[in-house]
Amino acid sequence: MSDPIPPRLAERTADLLVERLAAFPTAVRAMVERLSPEEARWRPSEDDWSIVEILGHLLDEERSDFRDRLERLLRDPAEPWPPIDPVAAAAARNDRDRDLHEILAAFDKARSESVAWLCQRLAETPAMDWAVAKTHPKGDLSAGDLLASWAAHDLLHLRQIAKRLHGMLDTLGDPFTVGYAGTW
Repeated sequence: MSDPIPPRLAERTADLLVERLAAFPTAVRAMVERLSPEEARWRPSEDDWSIVEILGHLLDEERSDFRDRLERLLRDPAEPWPPIDPVAAAAARNDRDRDLHEILAAFDKARSESVAWLCQRLAETPAMDWAVAKTHPKGDLSAGDLLASWAAHDLLHLRQIAKRLHGMLDTLGDPFTVGYAGTW
């Protein structure tokens, strides 16, 4: 069983999540900005996304999922959300052939806009009702759940990017091996 969140920290949960959202592009950039175009497009298999495709997905989610849905939920919980299909969207945009640095710049800009919007909302409404919710196919989803999921989604894809980089070293590092580092 984990320790309970200290009360002062719980009061700052939204602020802390926004701080994590703001820091994420720096973490991603540090991991991928020096990749060659071939490395950025490498896939461990045809069923997996390359790093540039993962970044395209993050950009798409930034523009049409988390911020848009959080805005709609806070404005009117009954307002319908437009459907999204991340896999089809990535294929339609042909993300694999996009330029890594252009996607990073577009993601940085979109995330910066999202963080500015969140900071403005928090400043205007310090006692925001994060419990406001709507029914979603995954169950009841509150504004707080959506904000926390946004930050967690970043971490899932940071892990995915790290796994691609690890796989790339393991596969493309021939004749060297990565076994000494430990297993993934």
